[in-house]
Amino acid sequence: MRSMLKLGWLALLLMVGCAGRQDLETPDYEAVYDVPLEEMWPSVRQYFTDAHLPYREDRGSMVLETEWKQEFGGSKIAGYWHRYMVMGKRETPTKSKLWITRITKSANKALSQPGKELEWGVARSLGNGPVEVNDLSVEDDEDRLAFPVGENAFYMESGHGTRDLTMEWRVFRGIMPKLAKKQQQVSAAQQVAKAPGAKDAPVFTECGQSILGLKKQAKAGGVLLLGELHGTQEVPRFIAQSVCQLVTSGVPVTVGLELPVENEARITTFLQSQGGEVDWLKLMEAPFWRSPYPDGRGSEAVANMLEQLRQLRTQGLDVAVFVYDHPKLSGQQREDALTQTVLAQVKAKPERFHLVVSGNIHSRTAKGLPWDKQYRPMGYLLKDQLDDVTALDMAYDSGTAWICAADAQGRKLDCGVKSAKGKDNGDRFFVHAWDSPNREGYHGVFYVGHVSASEPAVLKGLGNPDAAPAQEPRSAL
Repeated sequence: MRSMLKLGWLALLLMVGCAGRQDLETPDYEAVYDVPLEEMWPSVRQYFTDAHLPYREDRGSMVLETEWKQEFGGSKIAGYWHRYMVMGKRETPTKSKLWITRITKSANKALSQPGKELEWGVARSLGNGPVEVNDLSVEDDEDRLAFPVGENAFYMESGHGTRDLTMEWRVFRGIMPKLAKKQQQVSAAQQVAKAPGAKDAPVFTECGQSILGLKKQAKAGGVLLLGELHGTQEVPRFIAQSVCQLVTSGVPVTVGLELPVENEARITTFLQSQGGEVDWLKLMEAPFWRSPYPDGRGSEAVANMLEQLRQLRTQGLDVAVFVYDHPKLSGQQREDALTQTVLAQVKAKPERFHLVVSGNIHSRTAKGLPWDKQYRPMGYLLKDQLDDVTALDMAYDSGTAWICAADAQGRKLDCGVKSAKGKDNGDRFFVHAWDSPNREGYHGVFYVGHVSASEPAVLKGLGNPDAAPAQEPRSAL
């Protein structure tokens, strides 16, 4: 047994490195524990206890289920919740493994499958036909739907479940050194990017479902430009999840937002605050949020993203934010000013990874636009002065976005919810890099699934002390 533990410990060192840093990419194979299931299970219980994930356990069967927890708790808008189903598996008499299924649920039923709505009738049956003896009540059916169908799939009214290899490896890296009883332990605090001066770092942080291909792009000193369509709920969520997943993998991240530079101090103050109502009011006092032509950058989703980044900082994670827009300028002068602001930030902190978000013209790394062949976008100028610049264009499934566009007469901007046509590549966020850049200078895409419009924050009551927070979903158990 001791020899097997030693082999397991040596394999772990090869995977996480001598400094105890977690590999950026999660392996696509299972984590196998070189200990019997009965010896491994108490450490699993302790891991979820230390991670502040309350759970209920089916004693004797090596199965536990955590309670619902909100992603980036304290969301000001309808958010997403998750829970984990953890099942211990006996690989051999002396080896074991975990299957962890992550169940996601949305209060706004964004994940609801068509035709799954339960029908209320006099007899409380589940169909339009005659009531049968075996018909289930709504409550009985909700209990049934809370259990797995197959090995890793769940049916829930407004959610879905998938097997979470990232979480399985997280738990493995957290408890295997302790099982091996070695002096040097690989703890979650060693794996995350802890902010300078932070006293502590979280044992576990919920970052949403892993974004495929993201961590391959994360390098110290690297700049990743995201060219977006303003005014969706999905892009700000993609940014928040990306930052969370990178900093909990040991990568310090600085986010650049295309917001007016005049807001730098106000946003910095908010990110360093406790996020109370007064803090929100001070943030939302800026004229930017009340622009007569709100183009999507001042949306409720952007405001909520700032709150999510603030929470990561509050936990002691190494997250920084800067803004770089110069709205009083236009054309090439504006591109030059954007470039200088971003360049100053990158050169001042070359050890960090910079995630810079902008409209998808600024992020191009190729010279020229259809109406101006000599135009030099910000991405083109940055690539000329930095060694590691990657630009990703936004890819999405059709939906809606809050867009400002010229009216039919071309006399003024018309801002509102408009349709956005894209291509369906599934509902999971991912990053895909091509072998070579396209003619716009993009090196690949970041995909955010079906898009839905996000209205201006002030129209949704953010910054208003009387605005109600998002409601938690009712448990299916």
